[in-house]
Amino acid sequence: MNNDTDIQLSGPFKATDGSGRAHDATAIRIFDEGYGAIDVYVDFKAPISGLHKDKALINAVVAQLRTVGYKGPDLSAGDPVLQEGRLLVLESPDEFSTFAASKGWKDLSEDF
Repeated sequence: MNNDTDIQLSGPFKATDGSGRAHDATAIRIFDEGYGAIDVYVDFKAPISGLHKDKALINAVVAQLRTVGYKGPDLSAGDPVLQEGRLLVLESPDEFSTFAASKGWKDLSEDF
């Protein structure tokens, strides 16, 4: 994690997938790329390959985000190309930017 651009939203938690398996997540974070779109990164201790579209797993991540103050619409599965063995990448709705800003994210595209 790069302290200059990574913003941690949550620490460790357990997330259960659609087949009932529990997975240990180490963090939920966003990367401050300085433009309006925000991808949400969820780091796991063990590989979760193939689960990037698992609705139960995504819902568990959203539930964790709600415990730290997120109140907007659910997130959705991210681009399959961005997924890695121990990383789940989710797309956030536009409303997520308000929550992200409260955690230190800046939308530099607003200046243009």
